[in-house]
Amino acid sequence: MAGAGGRAAASATSGSYTGRGSSTPGVGGRAEQTPHYTLGLLQTPHGSESTGGSSRGGTRPGGSSGEGLAAGRAARSSAVKPAVSERGESYFGDKSSCVENANTLNLTSSSSVRGLNSTCIGKTPLSSGRSGCRSHTSLMGYSVTSSSAVSAHTVASVIVAVVEGRGLARGEVGMASIDLKNPELILSQFADNTTYAKVITKLKILTPLEIIMSNTACDAGNTTKLFNLITEHFKNVTFSTVQRKYFNETKGLEYIEQLCASEFSTIFMEVQSKYYSLAAAAALLKYVEFIQNAVYAPKSLKVRFQGSEKTAMIDSSSAQNLELVINNRDSRNGHTLLGVLNYTKTPGGSRRLRSNILEPLVDAETINTRLDCVQELLQDEELFFGLQAVISKFLDTEQLLSVLVQIPKQDTVKTAESKITNLIYLKHTLELVEPLKAALRSCNTQLLKAYYNSLEDTRFGIILEKITTVINDDTRYTKGCLSMRTQKCYAVKPNISEFLDIARRTYTEIVDDIAGMITQLAEKYSLPMKTSFSSARGFFIQMNADCSTLPNGQLPSEFTKITKMKNTYSFTSADLIKMNERCQESLREIYHMTYLIVCKLLNEIYEHIHCLYKLSDIVSMLDMLLSFAHACTLSDYGPNMSGKSTYLKQIALCQIMAQIGSYVPAEYCSFRIAEQIFTRIGMDDDIETNASTFMKEMKEITYIIQNANDKSLIIIDELGRGTSAEEGIGICYAACEYLLNLKAFTLFATHFLELCHIDALYPNVENYHFEVQHVRSSAGNKEKIAYTYTLSKGYTEEKNYGLKAAEVSSLPSSIILDAKEITNHIAKQILHRQKSTPEMMKQRAAYQLAMRFVQTARNSRLDPDSLRVYLKALKKKYEASCPTPGKNYEQQ
Repeated sequence: MAGAGGRAAASATSGSYTGRGSSTPGVGGRAEQTPHYTLGLLQTPHGSESTGGSSRGGTRPGGSSGEGLAAGRAARSSAVKPAVSERGESYFGDKSSCVENANTLNLTSSSSVRGLNSTCIGKTPLSSGRSGCRSHTSLMGYSVTSSSAVSAHTVASVIVAVVEGRGLARGEVGMASIDLKNPELILSQFADNTTYAKVITKLKILTPLEIIMSNTACDAGNTTKLFNLITEHFKNVTFSTVQRKYFNETKGLEYIEQLCASEFSTIFMEVQSKYYSLAAAAALLKYVEFIQNAVYAPKSLKVRFQGSEKTAMIDSSSAQNLELVINNRDSRNGHTLLGVLNYTKTPGGSRRLRSNILEPLVDAETINTRLDCVQELLQDEELFFGLQAVISKFLDTEQLLSVLVQIPKQDTVKTAESKITNLIYLKHTLELVEPLKAALRSCNTQLLKAYYNSLEDTRFGIILEKITTVINDDTRYTKGCLSMRTQKCYAVKPNISEFLDIARRTYTEIVDDIAGMITQLAEKYSLPMKTSFSSARGFFIQMNADCSTLPNGQLPSEFTKITKMKNTYSFTSADLIKMNERCQESLREIYHMTYLIVCKLLNEIYEHIHCLYKLSDIVSMLDMLLSFAHACTLSDYGPNMSGKSTYLKQIALCQIMAQIGSYVPAEYCSFRIAEQIFTRIGMDDDIETNASTFMKEMKEITYIIQNANDKSLIIIDELGRGTSAEEGIGICYAACEYLLNLKAFTLFATHFLELCHIDALYPNVENYHFEVQHVRSSAGNKEKIAYTYTLSKGYTEEKNYGLKAAEVSSLPSSIILDAKEITNHIAKQILHRQKSTPEMMKQRAAYQLAMRFVQTARNSRLDPDSLRVYLKALKKKYEASCPTPGKNYEQQ
């Protein structure tokens, strides 16, 4: 793919309409009632809450809403926020709160984390014997914006459960995570070392809203190392502790058997022996049921086991050094790799791109398949623009699916409104399937053809046909809260429910009366009044007028709640407030009757709804591939070569881009896949003491050495700056020798020229440098350094670079002259001490030859003829290095 991109080598917000529904305390001590499930509607006897008995592994979904669930909710002081903002804003739909009284639930714990440093304990209904209550907000709505901004990730919505083995199994970690906006349960289990690098890295990628751990991990005075490390790295994340008994692998497998959609049932064989991930899943699902006040419908979740062997690991420090998703100088600045590549049009595409950047692929076949797709998109403009036009119309399909498969335990007006909204968005989404198929019809690459074939699934048509039998054909997603409210009111076709038709006529009359009343008021006072609407105020009056045109500079006394912004007045009246109340009452009736019809419809189409998982994957992947192609046409990816640090960072970024299937320039057209990427890059604006700089360097290099292997890409910039030159050289030399024996591909930048001689001992070392030129000024009396930004083989021959840099600065000439004199004096002393005898030179040449022999014997893969040529070259080099009698030798 020369000239186009790299091939992988196998060797290696719109207007919101939100509200909060009723809050209902849990009622305990009642006999268990068996609920009857329909999609979107949980039918239970009114006035009761089923609270079945607690079993060893926790209650089943649909039973107790949290009995005996948690030991405490430990929140870092900086993370304590109101419940609504903790769960994220819902742009539409239900956001009902479930406020449970602590005395109602029998929640006990034998431990507390009160003794932890810098940790505060929030009062919570999850702990027995504590007063007060805590509000848990259901996230039943979702954002409908289709913009591609990185802001899709500003509101965290992922909850993660983490559990570690005990005794001999310590270090074996199980994780389970679920995004409240995406009905996908992700399980992981792996062995980690004492640094818990994999755990921290995975959590950084997930950016969790909340982390759940066992109460035994944070017993006062006996906290585990894993708990301490997680709380240290995630200071702004809420922590909750759940009793250890809820981390039950048997219960976890039962949950998965009950909730996993049939399309993903092969997961059973994969996870049945992953005991720790199953245990984490059990605690997680029970906890989510409690805080959401809803359960997932049977056979509704996508369950996936995510092993670490299919993606490259980039530790959190390297991700920060490379500015992959966050700019180090300004977190609001989009100058990151994500910002450069992100031309996605959907929230799902943006999430997938971010995940891929932080966890690049290591499978060459998958990478090449993606590259083929991007190449076709670049070569076929009709395909590119056709797909982009369709993809940009999709909403957040993953979040839509998440809401559809959740069953609320309480039916409120907002619940009803949410379900109606969701059905409209489902109709809007399904209507885009045929245009998407049409755009893909002429594609040629294997992956795009597979997507086209997947869209042939008849279930898309079945669902849409059932929806159109009930929902008006012209009902669709629109921007603006009043427009969307109208769509919801008239979503159901007429003549399906006589009472619904009557209620809608009543609503129409009220709205017409409001408009007529405001027109009469405008005529009465001869003022340019107009009808306006907002979700917060309902209908109100708005007017553009200068204050001087009003009688006495004021509005008539019958108007209240007056606000003014520049020359725009907003106000209402007592009669209009009453009309709004009538309008809301009528709306509630419409929503209730529409909700019953919608729930019946959803129950009919539920068996087919899992095809949306497939559609969600297709849309997000196509969006990401289109983003790669778009970025390629707009951007020039040669490294800007402003310096060695920039060059090194560009190498790592190009490697990541190649491994996620994004195009890179022709000079990178063949690359070795890296399974881990480690960086130690010095920041030019770091202002630290030598001691703190040195300790930071040592921690970073220690982490790299402990975790790297022969499939790693390692980039180290300026190691040993925080100590003396002698110690710095020694540390760099020793680290280089270790990494050379490890056979990891390593780029090591240094100002220690002594380190460049390591190539004499190791044949797998190459030296490179950036060239500079010396240019005299037009007056001819001053020399300047010109940077060529050219990388050349060999180490630099530049002498006294620091003095020459000082000369072009504003330092006084007297200081520069003194510096030159002192430098020359010191250099003569060092040269005198380093005089070499012929015997010393012969010994050095023999030592270098012996090291070359050892390296060749260990690592050579040369055929006999090539090996013979190489050995002859070594002999010539040895003879040239031996001393000639009668000549004075000095170490240069």
